[in-house]
Amino acid sequence: MNYNLVLEEIQKEIQPLLKVGKVADYIPALKNVKKEQFVMCLHLLDGTTYTIGNVENKFSIQSISKVFTFTKALEIYGKELYKNVGHEPSGNAFNSLVQLEHENGIPRNPFINAGAIVITDLLRSAYKNNSFDKILDFIQEIADNKNISYDKEVYCSELESGYRNFALINMMKSFNNISNNVDDVIETYFKHCSISMSTRELSRAMLFLANQGTDPLTKKVFVSSSKAKRINALMLTCGHYDASGDFAFHVGLPGKSGVGGGIVAIIPNLMSICVYSPGLNAQGNSLVGTKALELFTSKTGLSIF
Repeated sequence: MNYNLVLEEIQKEIQPLLKVGKVADYIPALKNVKKEQFVMCLHLLDGTTYTIGNVENKFSIQSISKVFTFTKALEIYGKELYKNVGHEPSGNAFNSLVQLEHENGIPRNPFINAGAIVITDLLRSAYKNNSFDKILDFIQEIADNKNISYDKEVYCSELESGYRNFALINMMKSFNNISNNVDDVIETYFKHCSISMSTRELSRAMLFLANQGTDPLTKKVFVSSSKAKRINALMLTCGHYDASGDFAFHVGLPGKSGVGGGIVAIIPNLMSICVYSPGLNAQGNSLVGTKALELFTSKTGLSIF
């Protein structure tokens, strides 16, 4: 298949949408990001890449980091993990307090903010003061790149303005679903959301989920095939907040978005994908990125359905 031609066609067709959408300006460090950007990278299991746009440009991965923290926690805790966080779609905004209170401080899934904060707390219990370093080490290992780090400006910006996340963690603490000091946990959470990566790095990092939990290039086993199956299932059903059903309907791939404008997706046994465009839709997902992935699966016929 001529993937280069497909990417060129997609780039042309999404042009009118680049002016639509809104950057995540509620995070002060992200409010001045140039909206009219489009980058896409395909990473095949043999390491071959197909790209369009500046695939070396780094951006804040935000909630895409939740895939990595969930993977790490699932490997450590196994089924015990689900005592603290569920695995059902939320059907509500990613930072909803109402649902969390109604369900006694147990988040619906690990990809909404409350769920990712609980996962961070569990990693804090496992790794103590080294929890962020362990998370970053893991991402560097699966991306096969030791130069990946976090953006201190974005981290400080989130720490100063993330009032809703502070409310979420304190509510869960009141329900005894946070074990560690709330300030330590939330700082670790904001740090991993502030990790900065390029589309090339992110697509490389997702290859293990396209290959049953094993990196096809280094042959390292990061999770078992059964756990990789569950991670992919949650990306399909919960990876795009309250638009997850819509994403599955139009795109048909397991994926995870971040309010920084990135989306990762995988086609099992074939490739991983990362697309970046910072203009967001009403649910906090990249508007152009979502459309680009819909066009990709329509043009290539590649989806899980």
